[in-house]
Amino acid sequence: MWTIVYTGDMNQTEKRDLQGYAYIRSMVIHQGISPSLRDIGKQVGYSSPRSVQLMLERLQKRGLLLYSNGVIRLSPRKSIAMNEQTVEVPLVGAVACGLPSLAEQDPEALIEVSTKVASPGHTYFFLRAVGTSMNRSGINDGDFVLIKQQPSADQGERVVALINDDATIKHFYHDSKVVTLRPNSTDESHKPIVLSEDFQIQGVVKAVISNFE
Repeated sequence: MWTIVYTGDMNQTEKRDLQGYAYIRSMVIHQGISPSLRDIGKQVGYSSPRSVQLMLERLQKRGLLLYSNGVIRLSPRKSIAMNEQTVEVPLVGAVACGLPSLAEQDPEALIEVSTKVASPGHTYFFLRAVGTSMNRSGINDGDFVLIKQQPSADQGERVVALINDDATIKHFYHDSKVVTLRPNSTDESHKPIVLSEDFQIQGVVKAVISNFE
């Protein structure tokens, strides 16, 4: 896990840096967008875009985010060794909404992931989990879920399924007649979804980052 430690009293610049980081993190996780330099400046009291850029560079040095070519990226929960290869994986939306087209949708953020997790030669994307239907399977509301894009799955795997343009994450089961998408939740109001009509598997869950905390 990465961490950052401040010692002694924080000066005004450090306070603004933390305020800016909290705002960026909240916008990406809860609203799914990376704020503009202008919006960040309004939050922390900077009128100059250059002042915001310098703030982002300081936050990057502390390991809290990545900032390059105008793109702000949240750092992953776990640290990555300097000699370890990584790939940039896009955050494309929330799982409770229709799954965006990866070819047409600009990513909301880019997250660096080790190639030990996201194997080269495959397509991966992140979705933000909404709801509690899979909390007993390690997926909680607000978590970032790493998906390997593929059209099929094995029995019991956690999948992203598209049903009538709505996406959901559930455990996948099938027999010769029907497909069942089963929740695994502490909330008993979540029920299995039994399907006989067409639906699409968009991918399988490979990892979960819990709220970037």
